[in-house]
Amino acid sequence: MAERRILPFGDPILRKISKPVTGIDSKLLNLLGDLVDTLYATDGRAGLAAPQIGSLKRIVVMDCGKGLIELINPEMIEMQGEQIGPEACLSLPDYTGFVKRAQYVKIKAINRRGQSYFLEGEDFLARCIQHEMDHLEGVLFIDRIQGNALVHDQTRQKVNVRDVPGFMATGIGNPLSLKK
Repeated sequence: MAERRILPFGDPILRKISKPVTGIDSKLLNLLGDLVDTLYATDGRAGLAAPQIGSLKRIVVMDCGKGLIELINPEMIEMQGEQIGPEACLSLPDYTGFVKRAQYVKIKAINRRGQSYFLEGEDFLARCIQHEMDHLEGVLFIDRIQGNALVHDQTRQKVNVRDVPGFMATGIGNPLSLKK
């Protein structure tokens, strides 16, 4: 396994819909290993989706503080409640925005042994699951931010999402690019 390069905001792969995994084999297990290595090699991380390292597979790895979670072909089963809180993304480092998400989620996924399982999450775990599953649909957190404002983590200045470097490169699939 190896640490891989995380695609930056503006890369068109981040806007594509990922394909379902059709079987568990050594190639897929290597991809899972690369995702895990890349996740843990990165500061400020909670999750990483396969498209962020250039693979359009429906795979997510997360560690939201209670250990590694691997999701293959995750499907949303249930969402309840509402929360608004800060989010960031490894593909758009140095920026944070407030995003509305469900407070509770229940998903179905497959593990690395090909077994189906259910996972329930509340609060931060629910937020992480939704954020990473969005990546599998070509959706980024900036598409969901409240008020089109991000905060630059170092300067603490508010920045309009359209002023973020690489924003105009996203074009297709970015609902905010249609706003004036």
